Amino acid sequence: MALKSSFGIVLVLILLCFIDITHGLSPKLFDVRNYGAIADEKTDNTQAFLEAWDDACAYGGRSRFYIPPGTFLLGSVSFVGPCEGTMAFLIRGTLKAGTQPHKFSTDTWIGFRYLSDLTVKGGGYLDGQGQVAWPLNDCSKNSHCGPFPVSMRFDFVNNSRIHHLRSIDSKNTHFSIFACYNMSISHVRITAPEDSPNTDGVRIGVSTKIEISRSVIRTGDDCISMLSGSKDIDIYDVSCGPGHGISVGSLGRSHGDEYVSGIRIRNCSFIGTDNGLRIKTWASSLYSLASNMIFEDIFMQNVRNPILIDQQYCPFPPCGNWGGSSSSAVQIKNVKFRNVWGTSSSKIAINIQCSRMMPCRNIELEDINLAYNGSGGAATSLCSNVKGFAFGRQRPPGCL
Repeated sequence: MALKSSFGIVLVLILLCFIDITHGLSPKLFDVRNYGAIADEKTDNTQAFLEAWDDACAYGGRSRFYIPPGTFLLGSVSFVGPCEGTMAFLIRGTLKAGTQPHKFSTDTWIGFRYLSDLTVKGGGYLDGQGQVAWPLNDCSKNSHCGPFPVSMRFDFVNNSRIHHLRSIDSKNTHFSIFACYNMSISHVRITAPEDSPNTDGVRIGVSTKIEISRSVIRTGDDCISMLSGSKDIDIYDVSCGPGHGISVGSLGRSHGDEYVSGIRIRNCSFIGTDNGLRIKTWASSLYSLASNMIFEDIFMQNVRNPILIDQQYCPFPPCGNWGGSSSSAVQIKNVKFRNVWGTSSSKIAINIQCSRMMPCRNIELEDINLAYNGSGGAATSLCSNVKGFAFGRQRPPGCL
């Protein structure tokens, strides 16, 4: 028995030593210039980046994929794992997307897939050169419009961080998170013109435990959008504007059982946005559920729709007759708006339009102070098909 016990102890020590050796390997730098990358804004560096990635991913220790100062032209590229060790993707310079239409008829510019323990940082720039794509984007009129590339996409990425980056003029969404777990985005600055189409700042779908913080997002669409399958999302210290605000949805269009839950948005500001805090579901939809959301300590300045629940969402009509069989079947419940203050650019500062088929349940308004900054009287609220409560100060007077 003593011999077996001693053997077990030795085996454990060997395994611990192996783990220490693996994690104790010195960080190794993989400089893209050593693979032929040239920062002349003309050379397509896609192949050089892929070769550098292959070596970095195969290294069993702490890999440092290094992009030095300078401007590197880069085509559509996907960095795929899993990798043998941890990976830091260091962007010190500027990555510039191509401008030829045939090169951006894809859904991804820079993609990361099937990775864990990834860090993307460095203080550098992602320049999507979206000016060449926006005039070709007819998605506001055409629900079957073709793809435009997301600047940086994360698919099936876990336990990872993105911080200290700047993304400008994306052709489509700036950062996309899909099927990811335990990721954080912080200290990023996202910029695109107010009229640039579909340039969401961060889009989240089918992902759990995502944190977005300490960032500035100025874009032409949603600053942050949370689509089907978004769970346990924490957003704080984010400045949004211009843009369409922070949105949950749209939900219920493609298929049923689209669940969004555990959303917390706090200590954020909205400056000159179309919407502030918005939940939107398609007017014609299958059953889904959006629940357990808290929006608190929110400042609004000149926001057109500070608080908006829209279950009549229909950007591509016709959507059927509201109130009939085509009503939204998305159940919205357990939503709190707490300590929201500032100014509305429209008279209806609180607009909660829920489904007749599936009324909103347990909606709470607590300490709301929103003033109308135009002429024609004070701000008002409008509610339909909603059950809920109002507490504390209510300006405008609550409609619950």
